[in-house]
Amino acid sequence: MVSSDIGRVQREFAGCEENAPPATLPAWLAYLDRIHPHAMDLGLERVGQVRDRLRLFPSYPILMVAGTNGKGSTCAYLTSILKAAGYRVGTYTSPHLVRYNERVVVDGTPASDARLCAAFARIEAARQEISLTPFEFGTLAAVDIFQRAQVDVAVLEVGLGGRLDAVNLFEPAVSLLTGIAMDHETWLGATREAIGAEKAGIFRARVPALCADPDPPRSVLEHAVALETPLWLWGRDFTVERQAQGGWTLYLPHQTWSDLPAPSLRGDFQYRNAALALAALQRLPVRVTPEQGRRGISGAVLPGRFQTLRLSPQVILDVAHNPQAAQELAHNLEKATCAGRTRLVLGMLRDKDQAGVVQALDSVVDDWYLADLHEARGACRAEMEPALRGIRGSVQWHPSPEQAYGVACAAAAAEDRVVVCGSFVTVGRILALQERGPEMKENSP
Repeated sequence: MVSSDIGRVQREFAGCEENAPPATLPAWLAYLDRIHPHAMDLGLERVGQVRDRLRLFPSYPILMVAGTNGKGSTCAYLTSILKAAGYRVGTYTSPHLVRYNERVVVDGTPASDARLCAAFARIEAARQEISLTPFEFGTLAAVDIFQRAQVDVAVLEVGLGGRLDAVNLFEPAVSLLTGIAMDHETWLGATREAIGAEKAGIFRARVPALCADPDPPRSVLEHAVALETPLWLWGRDFTVERQAQGGWTLYLPHQTWSDLPAPSLRGDFQYRNAALALAALQRLPVRVTPEQGRRGISGAVLPGRFQTLRLSPQVILDVAHNPQAAQELAHNLEKATCAGRTRLVLGMLRDKDQAGVVQALDSVVDDWYLADLHEARGACRAEMEPALRGIRGSVQWHPSPEQAYGVACAAAAAEDRVVVCGSFVTVGRILALQERGPEMKENSP
């Protein structure tokens, strides 16, 4: 099937050598970056036409996850719990940290290069004159792969917003909102109300939905009422009581889950993400026992979320890239004792609230190691400097995250800690560096 799909596209590309179809995954990804004039082009009409041509109408139930922060963690808990219950799960998330294959996972295994190339080839053959963004290509490829792999259930993470995101082409059996904070204002709006309205676009008429935001915007509530969406809210329909040793109890309408283990991912907010996942599965037509739920919560894995990479000096990776996520990171750092200095490696994208992130972290950072990101949206020193004015710690600049990290680690004493954050790109670069360096051992929980 793989070779025949690629062969069909090769025939359609027939002609001179420069028109030959990509032969490898890196070549496909480079091609996808070239063929659409904009990296982001929100809207469902173009990608919907290609979906129809491909006949991508999944029969398996879909858990659709949107929100500002916590989407990846919630997807990890959903996947882990469903796997513990014996279901074959397809999980689509973005962005990736090190390899594109991380975005499309079937039954715990990232899609192979060959499987992704074959899916891209089928999409390329179907789209003809229709232009697609790389994310739209990737979303169609994931659903195509899941359909061919005959998954029992899929977990789909919305890329940006919700209403106009390519993931929203598909019909959720349950819609999940992790929370709403300020991010991507250029595309989603300048207020929480506007952003909430975009994210609530994944709701469907009379289809169950949940929102884990402690203070949801009125736009979310009003949209649910207008669609007659049965909406469970954090603090009203599902809530958590924590025990002293890290265990907890989840309270649901007409049901209580007790003796739950501490979430495998670190941070106080992970209790809410794990609760959201468990509560959502109670609204899906699948069976999950309490013991399966416990195994899933304690077994979820997600790199780059307050992940301990090594212990002496301690290295922590966190993809926090907006003020709310940075506040959570600062809270976790305050709770985790450190006898020495906290050295922060920071590289950000230019369209993020750099000043808000810096302000959130200022009280817990002793030394700042700023890195230029040489990416399409990466921020350079000139763009980042205004955000650093008035901070209390020392500041130095480096041409790359790798160099900033190397200098920070070299300067760190055994009792210090090095924290890497600011973007998926920054954390992914350090993870890739760790993979190339056998002296670094991962000690993530």
